[in-house]
Amino acid sequence: MNRRPTPTIIGIELPTGSDAASVRARVTAMEKLLERSFVIPGINMPVGLDALIGLIPVLGDIVTTAMGAYIIWEARNLGMSKWKLARMGANVLFDTAIGAIPVVGDAADLVFRSNTKNLKLILRHIDKHHPEARVIEG
Repeated sequence: MNRRPTPTIIGIELPTGSDAASVRARVTAMEKLLERSFVIPGINMPVGLDALIGLIPVLGDIVTTAMGAYIIWEARNLGMSKWKLARMGANVLFDTAIGAIPVVGDAADLVFRSNTKNLKLILRHIDKHHPEARVIEG
């Protein structure tokens, strides 16, 4: 029996289903990868690929914008309202615009975390509209 391996990202197994619980796992893993996959020693500040890849002019911003857009695509598949999708798009657009400014944008990536904001919007939607996918954190 040939089973396809379950995809993983930063050590987290990602389900491939289209149900709300699978989407929750994927967007949470993507947000962690982009915003808090590493910790800066000494100051214990979480940093992700958004800040690191953003150091590469132009290409870094394109890559992180595409990864942020993936989170919005998952939200669209969940049936989130156009207003919330637009709000999420504005978060990513603002992050991209600020990130395009040399030096200042790199520092802003550490402070303005569009993917974290978008994850919170998605999780609120899932908790309200898909209660079977709720996760009780302890």
